[in-house]
Amino acid sequence: MTRKGAEGPSGLRTGLRGLTTRGRSFLAAGLTAVLCAYFLGQDALLRVGILLALLPPAAAVLLLRTRYRVASGRRLTPHRVPAGQEARVQLRVDNVSRVPTGLLMLEDRVPYVLGPRPRFVLDRVEPHGHREVSYRVRSDLRGRYPLGPLQLRLSDPFGMCELTRAFTSSDMLTVVPKVQPLPPIRLAGEWTGYGDNHSRVVAVAGEDDVIPRGYRHGDDLRRVHWKSTARYGELMVRREEQPLRSRATVLLDTRAGGHLGVGPASSFEWAITTAASVAVHLLERGYAVRLLTDTGASVPAAGAGESGGPASEVAGLVLDTLAVTQLSDGDGLSRAEEVLRLGGEGLVVAVLGSLDEEQAARLGRLRRRTGAAVAFLLDTESWSGLRQLLPGVDPAQSSAQERLLRESGWTVLRAHAGDSAAALWRQADRNARPGPAPGGSIPSFAGGSAPRTGGEPRTGRERRTDGEGGPV
Repeated sequence: MTRKGAEGPSGLRTGLRGLTTRGRSFLAAGLTAVLCAYFLGQDALLRVGILLALLPPAAAVLLLRTRYRVASGRRLTPHRVPAGQEARVQLRVDNVSRVPTGLLMLEDRVPYVLGPRPRFVLDRVEPHGHREVSYRVRSDLRGRYPLGPLQLRLSDPFGMCELTRAFTSSDMLTVVPKVQPLPPIRLAGEWTGYGDNHSRVVAVAGEDDVIPRGYRHGDDLRRVHWKSTARYGELMVRREEQPLRSRATVLLDTRAGGHLGVGPASSFEWAITTAASVAVHLLERGYAVRLLTDTGASVPAAGAGESGGPASEVAGLVLDTLAVTQLSDGDGLSRAEEVLRLGGEGLVVAVLGSLDEEQAARLGRLRRRTGAAVAFLLDTESWSGLRQLLPGVDPAQSSAQERLLRESGWTVLRAHAGDSAAALWRQADRNARPGPAPGGSIPSFAGGSAPRTGGEPRTGRERRTDGEGGPV
């Protein structure tokens, strides 16, 4: 930031508006002394009054005409932090002029949820010198919070005048939901994915046994299969070996009518934390994960590729999205059901608020298009305290919605206020529940290959080399 010298009356008015309490007091005392000296005829008092009255304007003019060239920088570590943890902000002020600065007071703008505004006082910065200060911010509420711009207050040596200037740069702190570590489990109906052994589809040697797929940017042109290109009318390439990567969809219910409670202790915040934990858990185990809400919004967006990028990037994208996710005005899950109906292969983990029987029945019919299906069904009344007001209601009694989901093949995990997502996730382990899966569920594919994900043509014969997938 460059401090420019003031010129003319406008600069003097700016300096007078920046007078501190001390400066205004000196000016008032000087004018009073001048008036008293005039009426009393005291020359000594007149000289003292003139000195007191001229000192604040002189300090303002001196401060305005002093040219400071000050630059600032901010470093935020880290830019993405879980709720309840601290981030460190480091400020640096450089004096790039040839004269030392006076007293500098720094104040960085931060939202009130991150704490009080940090203020620092720098006594003097030598020519071409710099000073560094730091502070910490913390929030228990997820969201995106701007930090800055930095305000710089300059003061004269006598403290008569202060001028405030602001830099333009700012940073953004993203407070993401807490991620709880989940135990590895094996789900009933789980398709084989990446594990110790990989399931692969390998083409037998021969021109007629190749498995073509659509051309993607970056594919080697030597792999173009001209016979399939002529047949399908688009550029096709040979896929001689293709690892099958398990897919997973995390469905988050954001309907305002499906959740109860207020603030961090609400059922919606519990659902946000659970969805984040499940998504990160599956990404760490090699799944291609997407986050889907009841509004139909999908992250990564459609067309972003099978996984949308490396697991760390997808995890960051999902967490950033959950950091700003709010309750929606929708009253149903029809938009999310449409997305799942068009491409819902693989594992589906749904974090659901309160449902009616029609919504539960529609989710049950949708189960036939998925692989394994797990539903965290929230008992939202336990978040509002209605269970204590209704002693006749048994919280352990299965509702009709839960029964419909189980009969359709969903693994239903009933969640109450205070429950741990990790403990509920462990209950979904197929090895922890002997006996056949609920009615309508598909059997486990232990050692079998995953079904083909849709949309790609299949020609010739295939030879499969299958292996047992790793735990989820």
